[in-house]
Amino acid sequence: MNQQLFESGYAAYQAGDWANAVSLLGQAKEGGEPCGRVDHLRGNALMQTNRYDEAAAAYAEALNDTSYGNVGALNTNRGRALVACGRLDEAVEALNAATQDESYRTPYKAYMAMGGAYRAMGDTRSAGIAFRNAAIDESNPDPSVSLRKLGGCFMELGRPADAVESYRTALDFSSSSQAQNAIYCDLALAYVATNRMAEAVDAFDHAVADGTYKLSAEAQASYDAARNAVAARAGEHRASDTDDFLAAAGYGQYPVDPLDPTGETSGNLMPSPEDTGFFSISEEEIVKDDRKGRRRGGKVIIVILVILLLLGAAGGVAYYMGFGWPMQEAVVQGMFDSRTKGEDLDRYISGSLGDSERKQIEALVPKNAKVSISGIDRSTSNSEVRVTATLAEGGERSYTIKLVRDGIGWKVSSFEPAFVSTDNAALASSSSSSQQSASSSSSSSSSSEQPAEEAPAQEEAPAGDAAASTEGEVSEG
Repeated sequence: MNQQLFESGYAAYQAGDWANAVSLLGQAKEGGEPCGRVDHLRGNALMQTNRYDEAAAAYAEALNDTSYGNVGALNTNRGRALVACGRLDEAVEALNAATQDESYRTPYKAYMAMGGAYRAMGDTRSAGIAFRNAAIDESNPDPSVSLRKLGGCFMELGRPADAVESYRTALDFSSSSQAQNAIYCDLALAYVATNRMAEAVDAFDHAVADGTYKLSAEAQASYDAARNAVAARAGEHRASDTDDFLAAAGYGQYPVDPLDPTGETSGNLMPSPEDTGFFSISEEEIVKDDRKGRRRGGKVIIVILVILLLLGAAGGVAYYMGFGWPMQEAVVQGMFDSRTKGEDLDRYISGSLGDSERKQIEALVPKNAKVSISGIDRSTSNSEVRVTATLAEGGERSYTIKLVRDGIGWKVSSFEPAFVSTDNAALASSSSSSQQSASSSSSSSSSSEQPAEEAPAQEEAPAGDAAASTEGEVSEG
C-alpha cells in the first residue's frame, strides 16, 4: 500500500471530500494487494457519491482480506449498497451473513436494512421478523424506530390490533417529541382500523397537540371520520358489533406484548431473538382460518379486519354505513352480466336461501338486459338496490333487489319485480346523491399514512458528518 496516497485519501475522507477520497484511496492499493481498511473506507466514500454498484464491489474486496475482520459491518454496508442498486436477493444474503458475525457489536443495523430489503421485495412477513429482531437487539439505542416499522408490517398484514400494541410499545421507548407525534399518528390510524374511534381521536389529539406535526390529507380525513363517529355514538351505551367481534377473537385482552402475543415465551417484554412466534400466523393461514370461520358461521373477526384495511383509514365508519367489497352495485351488475353470458349465478346469491328460492331468483333475472341503478338504501347488514332493466326485446322492467352482508361483501337475498312511482324516483335520486358523496369521502380516506422508507444509507458517520451512516473502520470509530 502506498502510505502517502492512503493518508491523503483518508484526509479527504475525513473532510467529506468524497470524490477525491475515492480516487486517492483507489490509487493507494498497489498490484491488487488485499487491503480491507482501504476498501472499507473507499466503499463508504462511494456510497456518499451514490455509486452503489462500485461500493458493493469495494466492500466485497474488503471482505476478501480475511486479516482485516469487521465482517458484520462490511456485510451490512454491502447489503445496503445492493439494496440501493436493486439487487435485493444478494442484499438479503449479505445482511444475513452480517448477523452471523458474533463479533459484530450492532446487528440491529443489519436487521433494519434487511427489513427494508424484504419490504422492497414485497415480503412483508419477513420484513416484520427482521424489524422485530432489530427491536429486541440490546445494542439498539432506539427500539422505537424498529417497533414503528414493525407496526407498519402488522398493518400491511391485516393485523391492526397487533399494530396498536407495537406502536404503544414504541411510544415507551421514544424520547423525541417529534418522533412521538409521528408514532401517535400511526397509532391513531391503527385504532381507526380496529374501530376504536374514541382512542383514535385521543391519539390524533396527542399527535397534533404541540402544533409541530402536520397530518397528511389521508390522516386528517381519518381524524375527521373518527371524531364524527364518536359524535354519532354519543349517548349510546353499548359495545359495537366490531368490538364484540374483536373481544370474541381475543383482541380485547390488553396489555399484549406485540413481540410475543401468543404468550409462549418467558413473558418478558424482550423475548429471545430466536423466538418468532408472534409471526407464526401466515397470510395463507389467515385465509384458511377465514374459510373455516365462514363454514362455522361464527368466527368473522378476520373478515372485519380485512374490510377495515380495504376501505382505508375510515374503514370502521364506512362499514357501518353499509359499504363493502364488492359493493352492492357491483354484485347486482355482475348478476345481470353473468345471466347474459349464461354463467352460474350461485356466487351472487345468499347461501341462506333454499334451492327453490335460488332457482326462482335465477329465473327472474332477464338475459341481455342493460341495467341502470336508480337507488340504493344501505345499512350495516342489509341493503336494497332498485334497478331498471332495458330488455333485449324492448321495453323496461323495474326490480327491487335486497342484499345481505356476506363477509366483507354482499349477496342477493331477494329479487322482485317492482313498479317505479314518482315518489320512488325522487327517493332514488336522493339515495344516489348520498351514495356518491359517501363514496367520495371513503375514497379520500382510503390510504393510511405509512412511514416512508429511508433512502439507502450506510452505518456510522465519519467525524463531523452527521448525515452519513457508513460503518467506518473500528479503530477509527
